[in-house]
Amino acid sequence: MRYGIPSYRLPRAVLDAEVERIRRLGVRITTGHRVEDLEAERREGGFDALFVAVGAHLSKRVDIPARDAGRIVDAISFLRSVASGERPVIGRRVAVYGGGNTAMDAARTARRLGADEALIVYRRTRAQMPAHEEEAEDAEREGVRINWLRTIKAFDGPALKVEEMELDEKGFPRPTGRYQELAADTVILALGQDSDTDFLRQVPGVEVEKDGTVRVSSTMMTGCPGVFAGGDMVPAERTVTVGVGHGKKAARNIDDWLSGRVARPSTKHPEAVFEGLRLWYFGDAHQRRQPVLATESRVSGFDEVVGGLTPAAAVFEAGRCLSCGNCFECDGCLGSCPEDAVVKLGVGLRYRFDYDRCTGCGTCFEQCPVHAIEMVPEPAS
Repeated sequence: MRYGIPSYRLPRAVLDAEVERIRRLGVRITTGHRVEDLEAERREGGFDALFVAVGAHLSKRVDIPARDAGRIVDAISFLRSVASGERPVIGRRVAVYGGGNTAMDAARTARRLGADEALIVYRRTRAQMPAHEEEAEDAEREGVRINWLRTIKAFDGPALKVEEMELDEKGFPRPTGRYQELAADTVILALGQDSDTDFLRQVPGVEVEKDGTVRVSSTMMTGCPGVFAGGDMVPAERTVTVGVGHGKKAARNIDDWLSGRVARPSTKHPEAVFEGLRLWYFGDAHQRRQPVLATESRVSGFDEVVGGLTPAAAVFEAGRCLSCGNCFECDGCLGSCPEDAVVKLGVGLRYRFDYDRCTGCGTCFEQCPVHAIEMVPEPAS
């Protein structure tokens, strides 16, 4: 939770603005329509290709013997209610079961709702947790206690019975038969989410796993020709960044498929290492620091923990990229070429190389701060 609201949910104003921008592009958006039969929808709509991007919003459940099952809630419902402005009654002591980012969000949110104690129970070790390390560190700074190698066996509020676990020779947790009691008024389940993709199980060629995820090829197409999938419903890291990438990749491959072209390999810049950066070029460009809310002030409300950059600072920060592989027209190659073989085509049009003049000295390649230029061996005559 980098901000005061659960990180999985964008502010309504941002969503509304994005929807309006999409509509202006000529995209028709239909709401309140549930898809039961994908093949029938395809026939009736006359669609040549489909892209399915169902989120993972079905919380995984586990049977925990409890005297009052009403005190056991799922994390997604809990976070959604808080983001909607509600203030659910959770008591003074809250236990969260799970080790992902959602578990960290739920525990930190519980603290902001007034819980004196918020603890996390996770069956594996810190090194094995799916949550980002910084999320766990921030949770601990805010007073959240994390119990590693523990699993919940029963909940008779306010007593929570947990069993200690240990790792076997393969690194998997196994029970030890040793138990302990922890105090908790409410248990929040954050054991992951499944995708509601049952409507795809009858589509020929589409392989749906038990957790609702769908297998796709490198082009994002399922086993059914013309049916593409992405987002949380395909095996991947479930983040906004990955979801946006899936949409972009699928759009390119759908265009290729409809046009009968061979799928184009996606361009991926090699991972930059420190030794490969051209640090001399941006030596005086210091990183802009984002304001961070003091730890003692975080749990008193839902103010942003990490403040955003100003528009000017964001533009400057974007210009600090040292190895993105994208030319930003710094004119370094133009000025460094001793043969005047680099021709500037105009703002936004980048450059052209005059190979009649080029001697292959590599000066342009050596000075390029973002690695946008490659040296390709001449074919043997």
